[in-house]
Amino acid sequence: MSESRELGPGSITVVVPARNEEATVGQVVERSFSAFDAMGRVGEVLVVNDGSTDGTATVLAHLQTRLPTLHVFTRRRSRGMTDALRTMFDAAAGDIVILIPADMESDPLEDVPALVEHMDATGLDVVAGWRQGRKDGKVFASGIYNYVMRTIGGVPVHDGNWIKAMRRDVIEALPPLRSDWHRFLLMIAAHQGFTIGEVRTSYQARTAGSSKFGIGRIPVSLLDVLVLKFLLTFSQAPMRFFGGLGLACLGISAAVLLFLTGLYIFTDTQKRPVFFAAGILAVIGVLLLLVGFLAELIVTQGERIVALEQRIAAERDEWNN
Repeated sequence: MSESRELGPGSITVVVPARNEEATVGQVVERSFSAFDAMGRVGEVLVVNDGSTDGTATVLAHLQTRLPTLHVFTRRRSRGMTDALRTMFDAAAGDIVILIPADMESDPLEDVPALVEHMDATGLDVVAGWRQGRKDGKVFASGIYNYVMRTIGGVPVHDGNWIKAMRRDVIEALPPLRSDWHRFLLMIAAHQGFTIGEVRTSYQARTAGSSKFGIGRIPVSLLDVLVLKFLLTFSQAPMRFFGGLGLACLGISAAVLLFLTGLYIFTDTQKRPVFFAAGILAVIGVLLLLVGFLAELIVTQGERIVALEQRIAAERDEWNN
């Protein structure tokens, strides 16, 4: 988080990832500031120009000349939305951080107050927007995504990959984001115990530019959500996963070998292929247990390194003060 800017209690940071959105990014920025004024709140807008090849940079440069709390981060090549959000989350100074797209499918003048007012009224840590009247070509892909989020991620919302408002505590608690993990912010927040809700918002069809996402993202997103679920569940206790699989393999192997032993004693019958398969399963079980022990050692060393880094940072701050 940025320590050089202090916006005060109740302040808002709107973060806007933008790539080739020259026709709409200016409206998003200006209407975000209009929303701050209408609510009587102090706010800032952070934009990452993610390798745009159109006039996005020019539009943002003109806006910066008259909007002192507009901060632009420029990427010479596209690094993706997750990297853009990581940059803006680290720089955000507001008490509430709101993610808004740069394509004007969400109108900040309407949606920023809706998210903040619902958050204030309910005391929730995270509020997601729920698009009403959506008719674009990504409804099917979003339906699959939201079903997975509700069933695997435990996220109680209808539209998890849309605009969202998060308290500063949520942003500070996020782990380092990787891959396309920007899609799973609600899943991470839910796992960490933050309260999540939603509010209905209007939807506006894109009037310019083109969507950067489509149904081809489904396989990648499915793999990402499985990896993230594994890390959230077992990153601090990997032996529960690898050890559980190992014990299951050993148990099955022992049961098969016991059955084969009884079969040989009472019927003088041998099932050598099954015997070899049971032996291989036993070896796999032992290897999984060893992997579990190694993973526990890695986690332990990682925790020690984090503790050492925190201690060094604290001593450096004390020395500087």
